[in-house]
Amino acid sequence: MYAIIETGGKQYKVEEGQQLKVEKLDAEVGSEVNFDKVLLVNKDDEILTGAPLLDKVKVVAEVLETAKDKKIIVFKYKRRKNYRRKKGHRQWYSKIKIKEIRVEG
Repeated sequence: MYAIIETGGKQYKVEEGQQLKVEKLDAEVGSEVNFDKVLLVNKDDEILTGAPLLDKVKVVAEVLETAKDKKIIVFKYKRRKNYRRKKGHRQWYSKIKIKEIRVEG
């Protein structure tokens, strides 16, 4: 059984027991998070799709950690103009573990 959820403007294919990094969530470490924006569920080879979202389907996850990702270097350059700009950026993320996919009804 798997589901496709939307969080942080991105879509993720998730299964029970899976761990993944998503955009930072406003939740404490160790707390449960419910994802209501479920686009698709594959349950026993039966595919349920929403238009655009499914009602009565929730994905329950646990927040394992909230931290910053690796540094990304942003370098802007224009040839022959002596223009160079170097910046670094570290994006916040939340690491979650999918506990269950609830399909009601």
